Amino acid sequence: MLEKSPLAPARFPAIPEIPGVTITGQHVGLKANPKAKDMMMACLATGTTIAGVFTTSKCPSAPVDWCRKVLPGGQVRAIVVNSGNANAFTGIAGDRVVEATVEGAAKLAGCKKEEVFVASTGVIGQPVAPDYIARRLPKLFKAVKPNSWQLAARGIMTTDTFPKGSVRKAKIGDAEVTIAGFAKGSGMIAPDMATMLGFLFTDAKIPAKVLQSILKSATDKSFNSITVDSDTSTSDTVLLCATGKGSKHPAVESARDAHLKGFRDALEEVMTDLAIQIVRDGEGAQKLVTIDVSGAVSAASARRIGLSIANSPLVKTAIAGEDANWGRIVMAVGKAGEPADRDKLSVAMGGVTITRLGQVVEGYDETPVAAHIKGREVNIAVDIGLGRGKARVWTCDLTHGYIAINADYRS
Repeated sequence: MLEKSPLAPARFPAIPEIPGVTITGQHVGLKANPKAKDMMMACLATGTTIAGVFTTSKCPSAPVDWCRKVLPGGQVRAIVVNSGNANAFTGIAGDRVVEATVEGAAKLAGCKKEEVFVASTGVIGQPVAPDYIARRLPKLFKAVKPNSWQLAARGIMTTDTFPKGSVRKAKIGDAEVTIAGFAKGSGMIAPDMATMLGFLFTDAKIPAKVLQSILKSATDKSFNSITVDSDTSTSDTVLLCATGKGSKHPAVESARDAHLKGFRDALEEVMTDLAIQIVRDGEGAQKLVTIDVSGAVSAASARRIGLSIANSPLVKTAIAGEDANWGRIVMAVGKAGEPADRDKLSVAMGGVTITRLGQVVEGYDETPVAAHIKGREVNIAVDIGLGRGKARVWTCDLTHGYIAINADYRS
């Protein structure tokens, strides 16, 4: 059992029942530790719509292939997730596991196979029997109930040291709706849509095409703006489900509907909260690092520069060692491959300006910066000086703990 991250939130949030969702997480025997939850199942009301984003890895898992195949149907009745085995790089054997899982879940939920979505997380390249998951589904199905959010979040954990959940209320017109979700992730985190999985639920009534547009936009500002170690998983999956069983609200026809703005903002808040919790649980992490980039030629360029800084082992180890070595930040900007001008670049840490227009500010005193970097949360700001593009990304420091966890991952 890994020690809980020092950056973990004080508690799992109190998530209310979402009409149309029953859910659970249970120990079904996939992991040796009988106290470890190792599978999650969610059952959704008839008519629930779904959107999804997935890993861009060219070696995706069998569950990702299945989800991509059925996502255009836009309907979901069940989601099944196992931890401990990624079912990735398992060839035909992996496809057979997915097939048996989908068939078993569809029978229990009384739905079409195309309305069942699956995800797996854990060790890559270990084939298992076709019924590895399917034979355990009846126990899971019997346990689903409206408020088992924390159990579900624990059921998808691997090297995570705490369950990650978030909830917000929003209004569509005068009607209040709820958005809730949970995620897992700790290492192999550099989503490009980490090992990360995220599942989001709302009682709003929203068409699948609109959900997809909203989810993609919110993903770019949340899960696609974090990194722990620059590695993109074979299994990254984020699913958003809308049951339509909450308070009646004005019809939603487009992601641009004015009355949907509050919902879009709340969804982004939930996803950003979960994304930051993943970084807080980065393997071996002792510090949360927030990086703000401004003055880039575009928002996309700003995000790429931010991620270049966030993924730099030199920057991350300097922060771990509490060394205010701002030269490494300059290095990371320069290697990003994005437009930048040395003589227009400004860098700040902890709100203290270090360089302005390519030069160290006169009378710069490193003392407050050194004090800031000793804290649990570190803030870096970079202005490129070329445009109005801006972005915020999050990462963590790189410690010996990361090496220890990953060196022993399979043992």
